[in-house]
Amino acid sequence: MKKILLFLAVVLISCGQEKKTEKKKATYGQISIATSQKDESTSSSSQVDLTNYGIGPVKDLVFSDIDDKMVQLGKQLYDQKCTACHKFDKRYIGPALNGLYDRRSPSWVMNIMLNPIEMVKKDPVAMQLLEEYNNVIMYNQNLTYDEARAIAEYLR
Repeated sequence: MKKILLFLAVVLISCGQEKKTEKKKATYGQISIATSQKDESTSSSSQVDLTNYGIGPVKDLVFSDIDDKMVQLGKQLYDQKCTACHKFDKRYIGPALNGLYDRRSPSWVMNIMLNPIEMVKKDPVAMQLLEEYNNVIMYNQNLTYDEARAIAEYLR
């Protein structure tokens, strides 16, 4: 009888628990962005959203043939500015980049490179990624459009 009562008590206690949401702040220099940490089973970096173009100067980038010169420049820039936080084949400080364009539109990728601070404040995908990656905001590399475009070409 005691075992049954103990079992019922445990079941009742566990049924009444809710997932807790804890507010945290991400900081970037003097910028502070309120975020919430949620218990989610699906990572934001693996979710697909090809209709979101992000927030920034790029409205609708459509790739054409691969430009080999741009790829070479993009590799150089990627090696200089991106490898501290990103790897192609595994999660690091930031998301893995392998298959990036299967998950994100080219415009979104360009806008996160050109406009990371506003993106994490206003873009729902960027906000989810901020939460998933421990409130680490992508550093603004102050890329020009042409530099970001070269990195985007390399990431293809």
